[in-house]
Amino acid sequence: MLNKSIRQNGFHLQRFTLAIHQLVKWREKMTANMQTVLEKQRAAFTAAMPESMSVRRDRMDRAIAMLIDHAEDFAKAVSADFGHRSREQTLLTDIMPSVSAMKHAKKHFESWAKGEKRKPTFPLGLLGAKAEVVYQPKGVVGVVAPWNFPVGMVMVPMAGILAAGNRAMIKPSEFTERVSALFEELVPKYFAEEEMAVFTGGAEVGMAFSKLAFDHMIFTGATGVGKHIMRAAADNLVPVTLELGGKSPTIIGRSADTKKAGERIALGKMMNAGQICLAPDYLMVPDDQEHDVIAAVKAGAIAQYPTLLQNDDYTSVVNGRNYERLQGYLDDAREKGAELIEINPADEDFVGSNGNKMPLTIVRNVTDDMKVMQEEIFGPILPVMTYSSMDEAIDYVNAHDRPLGLYYFGTDKAEEERVLSRTVSGGVTINDVVFHNAMEDLPFGGVGPSGMGNYHGADGFKTFSHMRAVYRQTGVDVAGIGGFKAPYGKATLKTLAKELKK
Repeated sequence: MLNKSIRQNGFHLQRFTLAIHQLVKWREKMTANMQTVLEKQRAAFTAAMPESMSVRRDRMDRAIAMLIDHAEDFAKAVSADFGHRSREQTLLTDIMPSVSAMKHAKKHFESWAKGEKRKPTFPLGLLGAKAEVVYQPKGVVGVVAPWNFPVGMVMVPMAGILAAGNRAMIKPSEFTERVSALFEELVPKYFAEEEMAVFTGGAEVGMAFSKLAFDHMIFTGATGVGKHIMRAAADNLVPVTLELGGKSPTIIGRSADTKKAGERIALGKMMNAGQICLAPDYLMVPDDQEHDVIAAVKAGAIAQYPTLLQNDDYTSVVNGRNYERLQGYLDDAREKGAELIEINPADEDFVGSNGNKMPLTIVRNVTDDMKVMQEEIFGPILPVMTYSSMDEAIDYVNAHDRPLGLYYFGTDKAEEERVLSRTVSGGVTINDVVFHNAMEDLPFGGVGPSGMGNYHGADGFKTFSHMRAVYRQTGVDVAGIGGFKAPYGKATLKTLAKELKK
């Protein structure tokens, strides 16, 4: 009996060892394949230098065609990955912004690509010397995308990548596997492998991808993962643009139109079921207006979503893991004394629904030791804090990590200016939420824990370009005239006397 058990255990150990060996071999093969594609793209990029404007335009045209030709396919894939997301939302928040970004880049990229004249420093600018900045494509850009907007977070930054003349390698999220598989299927139909390539898989593929020696990498996702991405990129000194998140505060001034504020906050918080890096993460309201603001948010939510479970317009939490995470936040807040206000207008049974949809829950009486005030929520939960003076609200924001977005509601211009001038955030929307991100001509990016670097429009073009300094010297001995050549003498002393004055 003992011998039989030993043989069985040995057999299972052998199978386990074989499985590990196969996994290692698969990982090595995947890494080698990614490395091969990177080398292929870089060789093609080098051979094609300088990348013509017509080629760049053609790539953007093909990207637009892929998005429009397969918009419905993408919408179906997103909905299947989420458990439910409406066709219209995917078209509005993933496809349309991507197409708009490409069209904006197509319209302006040739003017962005023109060199900028700069003034040479004295005395090197004497007698006709010239200086300029030339925008060069960097080469191959790695794109690591999140699951919450799985099409848009690949294709919106792609506008700047292609406009600047780069090649691209894409690692979409493993949590939206149908969208990732669709990218893997479609990209080769519109782009040669040396122009754009897609790699799917889980965290191990993502880590191997992030260790490649790209010429630039952009990551959109959680702050914790962003730290790992940055460490991986450091080994090859790859410049990284990080688009992260954090807890974006929404400050309600006493002069605010409470009804409008409630409607707009409800829109921003319930879109994509709050699974937006820029969603209003918590409210800061005057202590004497708390109940009015909560009532306005509740009314705004009910007006947009009178039902939830069978409402095609309302998105599901993406998976069971995130659903349990959000429920854990609510349990923690309840146990620590918070009041939970569930916005469930049709009194639907979410527990028995066998799905991951969640109603909006407003959380009152929150404290900093609650998880809802420590973690980015990324779901339909809205904590409410009160303040007695605007300085108190500003001090609270400044005592925490720099947020990706900050929102202020009010008509008091002096107070608005105080909020703007005394806080730091990635971007700001006044009297609304989220929509600064929709402005293609504004830079989008975070600060510190909410990210680094910008993209969108001209700023995206610059992010994915190398600003190459070019100085053109004349035939005149400017160095000698300016006193830069040994032996140093009168000309040197004259230059030093001129430049070293207070």
